[in-house]
Amino acid sequence: MMKENFNLTPTTADSIVHTLSEDDYKLLLEHLAADIKSTRISIARRINGSVMQLYWKIGQQLSERKVDERYGSAIIKRLSADLKTEFPNMGFSPRNLWNMKQFYDTFSAADQKLQQLVAVLPWGHNILLMNRLSSYEEISYYANEAVKQGWTRNVLLNYIKADTYGQSKLLKQHNFATVLPDDLQEQADEILKSRYNLAFLGVEQPLKELEIEKMLVEKIRFLILELGKGYSFIGNQYRLELNGKEYFVDMLFFNRCTKSLVAIELKIGDFKPEYVSKMGFYLSLLDKNVRLEGENPSIGIILCADKDNDEVEIALQTANAPIGVAEYQLNFPEQKIKELIRNEIKNQNNIIKEKL
Repeated sequence: MMKENFNLTPTTADSIVHTLSEDDYKLLLEHLAADIKSTRISIARRINGSVMQLYWKIGQQLSERKVDERYGSAIIKRLSADLKTEFPNMGFSPRNLWNMKQFYDTFSAADQKLQQLVAVLPWGHNILLMNRLSSYEEISYYANEAVKQGWTRNVLLNYIKADTYGQSKLLKQHNFATVLPDDLQEQADEILKSRYNLAFLGVEQPLKELEIEKMLVEKIRFLILELGKGYSFIGNQYRLELNGKEYFVDMLFFNRCTKSLVAIELKIGDFKPEYVSKMGFYLSLLDKNVRLEGENPSIGIILCADKDNDEVEIALQTANAPIGVAEYQLNFPEQKIKELIRNEIKNQNNIIKEKL
């Protein structure tokens, strides 16, 4: 029996290619690229998990044999030399072996949830968490956010420097519980912070609101990271119209978690009660003219340089639209900057000593 020949002649190949429209081809390419990217991410996560498991086991061996930095320096140096000879390029420097022991000592007493979080984080993230933070509660907060938000090590470092954990413990001020449906209140609370860190703007002198807004748009990727989960940028100075009059929202977003438009108004000074009524007006216009069918009521966030909590609370009591009020911070406090510099100098000195 003659075998069927599946080799394509140029003519046959050309005819198959021409059966795909340009849109179909682009869609095919998009799907293939998405599959490749997701597979690469999956492989990278499995590899990272295996590496963390290996580092955990090495740290456990060192810990159980009570190898400490006071008496075990010679052992670690010898281990490092022998392991690097047999397994070059695997990160078995003396400092890294100590880090592996610290990794086990730090997290072996932690709860299972935290152990699962650090198991999927890259090694550099874990070293940062161990060296910068002291409590499991803080580490859990940053580890969870890093996994959920996909933070790089540098982004994680900036959030730690900005004390995002400490800011998260501050009072959130909003009226969501009184004006939103029960099933939406919790999601709305989660997308609001008590304070926002805008230090990534690098502002060193007083600026006008429009100047800060322009800088935020230029660095929109950093702003979205700071805002949190689910935000998509729609535009700044978003135009609204009513009876021939124009009104402009400073910045407009859509949040996938709440399925609602989120209007942000930026104020360079202290909070004033009239900001609430103005925001309520904007939200009414958004719901009337911009909100699509199936979307939840629009939410407003007023960002101020400072606020009086009692004043905000009273102002929100009269608002019928969902509004939150938060502070923003443009620079790190002076004391924190000094502390960060001292820590960096200390770390550099430790590295120099290790090399000696």
